[in-house]
Amino acid sequence: MLKMVFLQLGATIAATAIAAVFFGPAGAISAALGGLACVLPSGLFALRLHFVAQRGGSGHVAAFFVGEFLKIASIVGLLVLVGLLYEDVHWGGLFIGLILALKANLFAFLVKT
Repeated sequence: MLKMVFLQLGATIAATAIAAVFFGPAGAISAALGGLACVLPSGLFALRLHFVAQRGGSGHVAAFFVGEFLKIASIVGLLVLVGLLYEDVHWGGLFIGLILALKANLFAFLVKT
């Protein structure tokens, strides 16, 4: 699970570089913020699942669904905060960062375990 977070982080860095070329500094910052809005909750979710798995017991399924709900709510909340607090947001760059970070799992098959 942590490999996925690192793939999302790499996709966010790539999105930041792409947005910098096409949209300039404001687009690069927006792409970084959009990607990080996905990477940070995913990292916390992966750590939570890691600790639940180490603890053992029978709460894995409930922990997964509750954690996934909190992750999605956190992503939406962070995107709303970016839209409200960052006045120079470039929506194209933000969506590039967000989409590349969310779709990084499609490239997970390229990484050997």
